[in-house]
Amino acid sequence: MLRRVLLPLALTWLAGTAVAVAVASHFTEQAFDRSLLDDAYAVSANVEAGERDIQLRLTPREVTSVLFDQSETMFFAVLRPDGSLLAGHAGLQAPQPEAGARYRFSDIHYQGHPLRAVALHHDEPNAFRVVIAQTTRARSALVERLLAYSLAPQLVLLVLLALWLWRRIEGELRPLGELRQTLDRRAAHDLAPVPVARSSRELERLGDTLNALFERLGHSVRAQREFAGNVAHELRTPLAGIRALADYGLVQQAPAVWREQLQQIAASQARASRLVDQLLGLALADEGRTALQREPLRLDMLVEEAVLRHLARADAQGVDLGALGLDAPVTVQANVALVEGILDNLIDNALRYGGRTITIEVAGHTLSVADNGPGIAPEVQRALMARWSQGPEGQKLGQGAGLGLAIVARYAALLDAGLRFEKASEAGGLRVSVAFGAAPPASALLQASAG
Repeated sequence: MLRRVLLPLALTWLAGTAVAVAVASHFTEQAFDRSLLDDAYAVSANVEAGERDIQLRLTPREVTSVLFDQSETMFFAVLRPDGSLLAGHAGLQAPQPEAGARYRFSDIHYQGHPLRAVALHHDEPNAFRVVIAQTTRARSALVERLLAYSLAPQLVLLVLLALWLWRRIEGELRPLGELRQTLDRRAAHDLAPVPVARSSRELERLGDTLNALFERLGHSVRAQREFAGNVAHELRTPLAGIRALADYGLVQQAPAVWREQLQQIAASQARASRLVDQLLGLALADEGRTALQREPLRLDMLVEEAVLRHLARADAQGVDLGALGLDAPVTVQANVALVEGILDNLIDNALRYGGRTITIEVAGHTLSVADNGPGIAPEVQRALMARWSQGPEGQKLGQGAGLGLAIVARYAALLDAGLRFEKASEAGGLRVSVAFGAAPPASALLQASAG
C-alpha cells in the first residue's frame, strides 16, 4: 500500500520539480541574455564614423572593463557590413538577425568552447554588427543549484512523508493482521463473534460484516443441528413401531393379520412423513429469518387453493370445510411458502381436533380459521406454541407431534403478522386469526414461541 501511495506521489513531485526547474532555467536564461544584450549595446554605443571608415573609440583596456565578468570569459567582435573584422576577436561569428529584427541570440562554438552569443545589427548610414559571446559556466552552475535546491527538500519531505505514512498505515492495518491471526487460530466450529478494533471505519465495517456472517452461519448451523436432532429423536419411535409391526407380520400366516399389520405400517409411515414435513417447515422458518423474500400475494386465491387441497380429506372425515370473504381480491405483502404453511397447519389442526365444521375467513388483511371443536384454554395457548407441546385433546387422541402451532407462530412472527386465539362462538370452538401488515398484539407470546 505504501508503494502504491508513494510511487505516484514521487513521480508527481518529480514532474513538478522538473517543470519548476525548467521555468526557473528559462527565466534565468532570459536574465543572462538581457545582460549579454546590454553589453552589446554598450560596445555599439562606442562605434562611430571616421574619416574613411567606422571606428571603435574604446581601447582594449576599456573594452575589458565594459565586458568584465567575474565568472565568465567574454568575447567580442565588431564587424563591417561585408563581415570583415573592425575590432575584437578574429573569427568570432554568430547568426545574423532575421529580417526585421535588430538582434538575435544563439549558441555557438568558438576556440573549442560552447558560447552563448548575441548579434546586434546597426543599419545605414554607418552599418556594422556587434557580436558578444560568453561561456556558459555560470548558467550551468545556476541551473544545477536550482535543481539541487529543488530536489533536496522534496526528497527530504518525501522520506518524512514515507515514514509518517508507514507508521500510520501500519497502525491502521495492525487490527487487520490481528483479525487474520485470530481467524487462523480459530476452530472450524467456532462461530463466535470476533473482536472488532475501532480504528477505522472500513475495518469496523469489515469486522461488523464478518460478525454478521458468523451470526447467520451460526444460526444456520444451529438450525441444521436442531433439525437433525429432532428428526433422529422423533422418527425413532415410528420407525421402531414400523419395524415391530413388520416383524410381527412376518411370523404370522393368516392374510387377515398381514393386512392389518400393513394398514398399521401405512398409518405409521403417514405419521412419520407428516412429522418430517413439519420439521422441514420449522427448518424453513429458521432459514426464513435471514433469507425471507416478500411479494404481493392474493390472499383470497391462496385460501381457495388451500380449501381445494384439504377438501378430499375433510369429506372423508365428514367435516364441512368452507371459506368466506373470497368475493373481493385481497392483496398482502408476504411470502407464499409461509402463508401456505400457516393455512395448511391451521386446517390440519382443525381437521384433527376441531369438530365437524371448519370455516376459513378473509376479512381485510386478516385471515382466520374457525372450528366448532373443544377449543384451547387461554392458560395453555402459550405452551402450545412451543415445539413438541400438545394439548389435552392431542394427548388423548395420540396424534400429531406438537409442532403445528409452533410452525404457525414462527411463520407469523417472520411475516410481522399478528396472531390471536379466541373463541369461535358463544358455544365454544377455536378461532385462530393472523393479521398481515400489523404489529403482533401478543408480542411476548410470539417471542416465547420463536425461542
